[in-house]
Formats: sequence, C-alpha cells, structure tokens
Amino acid sequence: MSAPNPGRDVLPSPVQRPVPLRESVYEALLDLIVRRRLPPGQHLVETELADWLGVSRQPVREALQRLSNEGWVDLRPGYGAFVHEPTESEAEQLLAVRALLETEAAMLAADNSEAGDVQRLRDLWRDGIAALERGDYDTVLDANAELHRMITDLSGNRVLADLASQVARRVRWYYALVVRYRGRESWDEHARIIDAIATGDRDTAGRLMREHTDATRRMYLAHAGTEDSEDS
Repeated sequence: MSAPNPGRDVLPSPVQRPVPLRESVYEALLDLIVRRRLPPGQHLVETELADWLGVSRQPVREALQRLSNEGWVDLRPGYGAFVHEPTESEAEQLLAVRALLETEAAMLAADNSEAGDVQRLRDLWRDGIAALERGDYDTVLDANAELHRMITDLSGNRVLADLASQVARRVRWYYALVVRYRGRESWDEHARIIDAIATGDRDTAGRLMREHTDATRRMYLAHAGTEDSEDS
C-alpha cells in the first residue's frame, strides 16, 4: 500500500534548525566590532572571548578566521588577532562607492515610492529622533542603517540594493564612530531626503543624498585619527 499523500496545503512547515554555534559566535563578534565595542586595533584573545561569550575556544577561533577572511580582523603571526584598523584610503573608497549607490537609490525611490512607503520612512525617522533624544546611540545606529536600507529597497533596482547591502555593514562600522557628532543634523538631512522622495523630486532627492553621505564621509575622516587617543 502506498503512503497517503496529504497534499501541499496540510504539509507541516519546514523544521527550524538552530543556528550553528560558530555562526552565533561570528555574528556576536562582528556586531561588537561594528558597534565599536571592540574598537580598531583591539587585541582579540581567544580565551578571553571564549569566557566572555560562554563558549569553547574552537568556535571563537573559527569566527576569527572568518572575520580575517572578510577583512574585519588582522591575524598577525606571533602576535595574535587584532580588530582591523581601516586606512583613510579604505574609508574614502568605500564611502565614495556608498555615495554613488545611495544617490542613485534616492533618485529611483523618488520615482517609485507610494504614500505607504513614505509613511514607513517617516515612522522610522521618528524612531531615530526619539532614540537620539534619549541618547540611545545603539538604536540610532540601527535606525540609520534601516532607513538607508529602506531607501535602496524602494529604488526598485535589485542589483543596486544587493550592491548597497554588501557595503552596508562596513558603512555602519564607520558611522558608529561619528553617530554622536552627526547627531540631529544627520536626521534633519534624512527628513529633507524623505520630503523629496515624497514629492517625487528625483533631482533634489539625489542631490540631498549625495550631500548627506559626503557629510558623513568628511565627519568620519575628521574623527578617525582621534579615535585611539579618545579610547585610551
């Protein structure tokens, strides 16, 4: 006798598998680096990280190797692992690419966005402002990243959005250094970009996004050299 065929509509959902430990450790360490809890130049000692995260050294070692492959960590023979210290050239190149992508995204978002899309941008803007006013810079950092991601998604260009997502985490790392300095000015710039998108003014949206991303680039380069003295 053949097995019964229950049909697609009554099949159970796929079994949810737990995230492998090495992936959890990798994400935890990367988040600490991006948020600069582990600042550039920080010596990363496997035993200390393992104790801190409550895991064995093996997943930490695997995570550090992966982070090294991706350019977040430098492995120095005889010395150990250190959080990568980006050069001015690295920052210039990545933030220049970011400006090109997001300027185009803002222009396309002005062409494609509907009222509901704009409302979601305004809601996210309000969340960012509220977090800024209470000094919750982690939430400000998250809201900023989400607002920019939403604008690239609203472009309707999947290739552009995919490319932007590839640099987004690195941009977030740089922005974490200056989130306090950019403060309300950055969110006022966001508001003007949203207004331009809402009215379908693609040229203004693109110009404002270009100015916005350039302001962050200049602010980062101005403060990157002072980070070590501030952390010491």
